[in-house]
Amino acid sequence: MQPNAANMCAKCLRSEIDITEGLQKSVTIIHCPECDTYLQPPRTWIKANLESKELLTFCVKKLKNLNTVRLVHAEFIWTEPHSKRIKVKLKVQKEVLNGAVLEQAFTVEYTVLDQMCDSCSRVQANPDQWVAAVQLRQHVSHRRTFFYLEQLILKHDAAKHAIRIQQMDQGIDFFFGKRSHALKFVDFVGKVSPVRSRNDKQLVSFDSKSNDYNYKYTFSVEISPVCREDLICLPPKLVNSLGNLGPIVICTKVTNSIALLDPFTLRHCFLDADQYWRTSFKALLSSRQLVEYVVLDVEPVSSEVTVGGSRYILADAQVARVSDFGKNDTIFNVRTHLGHILNPGDNALGYDLYSANSNDIELDKYKGFSIPDVILVKKSYEERRQKKRGKARTWKLKSLNMEVDSTARGYNEEKISSEYEQFLRDLEENPDMRFNLSLYRNKEYQPSEMASSVADGDELPSIPLDELLADLDLSDVESNGDDSMTE
Repeated sequence: MQPNAANMCAKCLRSEIDITEGLQKSVTIIHCPECDTYLQPPRTWIKANLESKELLTFCVKKLKNLNTVRLVHAEFIWTEPHSKRIKVKLKVQKEVLNGAVLEQAFTVEYTVLDQMCDSCSRVQANPDQWVAAVQLRQHVSHRRTFFYLEQLILKHDAAKHAIRIQQMDQGIDFFFGKRSHALKFVDFVGKVSPVRSRNDKQLVSFDSKSNDYNYKYTFSVEISPVCREDLICLPPKLVNSLGNLGPIVICTKVTNSIALLDPFTLRHCFLDADQYWRTSFKALLSSRQLVEYVVLDVEPVSSEVTVGGSRYILADAQVARVSDFGKNDTIFNVRTHLGHILNPGDNALGYDLYSANSNDIELDKYKGFSIPDVILVKKSYEERRQKKRGKARTWKLKSLNMEVDSTARGYNEEKISSEYEQFLRDLEENPDMRFNLSLYRNKEYQPSEMASSVADGDELPSIPLDELLADLDLSDVESNGDDSMTE
């Protein structure tokens, strides 16, 4: 036995002195079952999962008189999740007789009482009782931007505080129970897309005795109408500030800045939100006006160049419209930035400026400017997709719980489905586009289909399995747990 200042063994010392006397052994805590938060008096609600570090810290801080001892260790003791009991084992030390230090362990039982927080109780009383609304809008004829933005919101859980989400004609409305949640969401959207916003507030009620004002806040967020693959004619003022870039350019990427590429010289630039809205412009032609061409011949005229993480080779090509086959022998000689992926016999999508009727104001400002007949934008895989039509993909995407009014003016389900299918194809063809998204394995995909697709031997763009995430289903986890217990 080790000697100590009290001249007593540890067992006898514990029988004589209880250092846990005066410490709480049972505590009641308030839990909101809707948002899974715990009340930190007086009015703060803390988000914490079961047996998490945050919940352990919260439980320890709830104990009174704990400053009379030295806390050495704390850990959870397992309890049934539905028991409404949380047990924490604490190990404390305290100096006792003649300077001897005694260590002792004890268990604290926390009783969980369910009570909804203020925001959840307001939602339960009236789901439409929102405090702040964010109106996302983009004035274009398609919803491809919102499909991409939806996946970014899901990955970063940016709309977790949204009370309600509603799909509108040219955008989406998000409703929040707090103004701070709406401000945080607006800040997130501004980090992933070029936007400009303004806000307003409306007085709902006023208490003259307590001098309390209740407002409803509205944030109007406009996303730039320029989208990926759009053909743009830059304003002369912007062309001069960019060192005579363009003026005909292609938008290759849109994040919080807009990436523009001159397809004839491979010069490029990036415009942030402030630069764009200072001299805003619209697309000369959008991706819905792309025309399919057949590549007859390709001759590279430069070495490979990396622009913004993407590879390009400048090349001269001969192309003909697919719709002209059997009607005329019109052939176009074009210069393109797609020399690294185009080969004779391939199909490509581009803008037909030869027969396009454009009345763009910015284009009219360039006197004597020679407009090319064709500008190729990307390689086309439509002919190969026809063979694979009807087969399920190996991957899938999640979607927001969004209210859709099918009776609203301008709603076209067939058009939305077609645009969503095009968005999925863009993800398959563009690795940079899916880099920031979460894609999940599709359980409905059959191995037999995989075998047949490999046997076809067509080089169709697809997403590798190592980029896919397993979609966690709690019902599957519970059933697997039951199976292991029965075994």
